[in-house]
Amino acid sequence: MTDDRIAGTARNLGGKVQEGYGSVTGDLGHEIKGRVRQAEGAAQDLYGQAKDALSDAARVAGDSAVEARDVVREIIEERPYTVAIAALALGFVIGRMGRSD
Repeated sequence: MTDDRIAGTARNLGGKVQEGYGSVTGDLGHEIKGRVRQAEGAAQDLYGQAKDALSDAARVAGDSAVEARDVVREIIEERPYTVAIAALALGFVIGRMGRSD
């Protein structure tokens, strides 16, 4: 949980208290300020949620890249001659594509 989510939730709760105070005392100014504070808190909480989701996505992408690297390394270590022949064949095909005979 990011600091933005915590601060947003706190601001939202503070706004509810302020709105309640304005409602009880009949002070329209406090009531409106409380509602505005709640909206600010909700926006900050949503921003924090988006940051959390992006952080999680980056972590998953990093983990996937590490797993892919390990798979490629394992294939190269288990079948070095097959990989070398495949690389030579791919190089040959790319080289032939570049020729304009």
